[in-house]
Amino acid sequence: MAQQALHSNHVKNLKSDKVFDFVIYTLAALMVIVSLYPMYFIVIASISDPNLVARGDILFWPKGLTLDGYKHLSTMSSLWVGYGNTIAYTFVGTLIMLAVNIPVAYVLSRRDLVGRGLFTLFFIFPMFFGGGLIPTFIILNNTFNMLDTFTVMVLPFSVISYYIVVARTFFDTSMPKELWDAAQIDGCGNLRYFFTIVLPLSKAIIAVIALWAAVGHWNSYFNAMIYMRSPEKFPLQLVMRNILINNEMAATAMTGSAAAELNRKANLIKYCAIVVSSLPIMTMYPFVQKYFNQGVMIGALKG
Repeated sequence: MAQQALHSNHVKNLKSDKVFDFVIYTLAALMVIVSLYPMYFIVIASISDPNLVARGDILFWPKGLTLDGYKHLSTMSSLWVGYGNTIAYTFVGTLIMLAVNIPVAYVLSRRDLVGRGLFTLFFIFPMFFGGGLIPTFIILNNTFNMLDTFTVMVLPFSVISYYIVVARTFFDTSMPKELWDAAQIDGCGNLRYFFTIVLPLSKAIIAVIALWAAVGHWNSYFNAMIYMRSPEKFPLQLVMRNILINNEMAATAMTGSAAAELNRKANLIKYCAIVVSSLPIMTMYPFVQKYFNQGVMIGALKG
């Protein structure tokens, strides 16, 4: 009798587990669809007839295939200049962020650091309180003469408190004190320990910070809009913004069917611009996904 009761309870548990798994997988599938469909729609809208898109006839499959939007973008020299600028800003800015935030995070993770709590507070404080846009502009312009320079896009905002906190937590939970003690016995100093032992064991968090920094630089347009003046130095996102605004203003200035046609073409260019500006950074993610997942989980254990 006891075995039969145990078997019955086991069967009930299996049924409840199956129901639970079904609900979880269903919700996960819905979340994936909700997340991916907007991106999918943008792709098919960028190669579809803008008239059909405006009428709402495009839902799941492209219709009236056309590459006019991409052809129009390819003729704009400013687009390729912006691409080159963004690649340079992203590459250099990411390297600077890694060179600044990773060492700071490691130092703050060392429990033998004198004044560790005070230094940590010094870096955490800007997460909640900032100097404001106008004081920052005045300092960068009048004090450092960085306005409309390459440096203003990669250097002044390279210290990110959130990156430091996440990386510090990673070092604090993943680098045991015994490892440092063993390195000291072998005659290893602080710098050698950091470069030859800590960094090779920190590929996960370095990849995570690099991904976050690269995405931030790639998508950034506000800093360029405030601090840059020369069109030949504009990043891709600011170039795209100007293209869309100019098309919308041109459509507003016109009336009748010509305005409607120009507005539809502007919408087509908008979808193409989103694809062109997002594709490079999206193709980068699969190569660092395993490090991203590992780094986030390790960095989230405690803080």
